[in-house]
Amino acid sequence: MAKIVKYKCVACGYEADVYQGRGFMGQHIVMMNCPDCRNIVPLVVGGVIGDSAPSFNSTVGRLCLRCGSQSIQEWNGKSCPRCSSEMKPTGDTDFWT
Repeated sequence: MAKIVKYKCVACGYEADVYQGRGFMGQHIVMMNCPDCRNIVPLVVGGVIGDSAPSFNSTVGRLCLRCGSQSIQEWNGKSCPRCSSEMKPTGDTDFWT
């Protein structure tokens, strides 16, 4: 099951939608941390998209979707990109396909 989980920083209030699971076309979304614009951004990886565009089979060489930075790294699932405090799920969820 693929879902979106809302995360919120306990210190500064920054919020991000975190994608979990696989979409119906086999793709998954990797949550990336951008140190330049200080946001958590989703990158689609694999699935049918990766079959037709091989550069989408990994996060190597990909850019931040908000600012175009090459400095993105996979998000650790807990640290706020703005203040480095702890991000926690709020309990709000939704589905994605």
